[in-house]
Amino acid sequence: MPLWDKGISVDRRVLDFTVGEDFLLDLRLVKYDCLASQAHARMLRRIGILTEKETEMLLEGLSRIIESSDKGEFEIAKEQEDCHTAIEEYLTERYGEVGKKIHLGRGRNDQILTALRLYEKDMLKELKVSLDAFQKALAGVVREYGKIVLPGYTHMQKAMPTSVGAWLESFSAAVKDDLKILATIHKVIDQSPLGTAAGFGIPVFKLDRNMTAKMMNFGSVMKNPFYAQLSRGKFEMGILGLFTGVMLIMNKLATDLLLFSMDEFGFIVLPDAFCTGSSIMPQKKNPDVLELIRANYAVVLGEEIKIKSLASNLISGYNRDLQLTKGPLFHAYDTTKACVEILSLVLTGIEVDREKCDSALTEDLFSTEEAYKLVQDGLPFRTAYKKVAEKFTKAR
Repeated sequence: MPLWDKGISVDRRVLDFTVGEDFLLDLRLVKYDCLASQAHARMLRRIGILTEKETEMLLEGLSRIIESSDKGEFEIAKEQEDCHTAIEEYLTERYGEVGKKIHLGRGRNDQILTALRLYEKDMLKELKVSLDAFQKALAGVVREYGKIVLPGYTHMQKAMPTSVGAWLESFSAAVKDDLKILATIHKVIDQSPLGTAAGFGIPVFKLDRNMTAKMMNFGSVMKNPFYAQLSRGKFEMGILGLFTGVMLIMNKLATDLLLFSMDEFGFIVLPDAFCTGSSIMPQKKNPDVLELIRANYAVVLGEEIKIKSLASNLISGYNRDLQLTKGPLFHAYDTTKACVEILSLVLTGIEVDREKCDSALTEDLFSTEEAYKLVQDGLPFRTAYKKVAEKFTKAR
């Protein structure tokens, strides 16, 4: 039964439509909702709403739910709509009237915000671990092959010589910046919305919001309750912007590896264990994993656009439209983390073919160097430039 049920019959088709996939998506938020509820219960005890015994009962029940959720055994029925209802009904069934007291001083709006913020903080920490591992994988390739010289390209044409180290370390530099963005976003979202309720605060009872924030390891509280609701969608935009930035780097590296592993280039050799085959052409060694990483940039970008679109054109306060931002957030995170981790795995197995790289170092790659040497002999740069250009034009 929904928490908002007042005994008025609502068309089942409307209920099914409004619930959507929320009862399934919320399974990953159960633990976080329980952690927030434990902090809330302790705070209610502090201000005299709950007795010591009631608090102990609720804490025990919430711990049981977390344990069940970790095992994948806690379920949310569609008619329950979300994790908040499922948790409260579990507590009420097990502890009777005590379970009905846990919702005092909050609403589903600040409940979901709190669970999301706790989840998002963990999500960012986990992505940082994956990005750190990606950096180590890059560094491993650079240590082994970094000094090998190969052509650099502009406009997909040979430009100047570069090295495997310079090429791969450019991606490492990009991820370092992404990690700075990640840290900034983590700091911004590290604000507790618990106790803001529907965006208008709580009348009558004076909640200790600082207490619950500290218990949940938030850096601060969201002082303006209206802003708590305004932040939903806004904070997710920042998170998805980070994911898209990370995926752009994965996309570009995957594209480079696809190009350089072609027989026509042959600079990179992909391990057989990371490639698939063809159902009709026996000789094929397909780099499907890299193609899917490249493609998933567009998937994550699409999820970012969904959230940006969903959060716009809404009046201040909570609107049900925001329910639809959860799916894109979860999907974008899962996709980004998976791509970072699988590309890290691929990097641990690639080889660089020194002979192929050497054979690709044709004379035209050194034309800029040749022009600079003429400048050292006293020619103006533009004169030297034209002199060298004329040489290569005649050669064609």
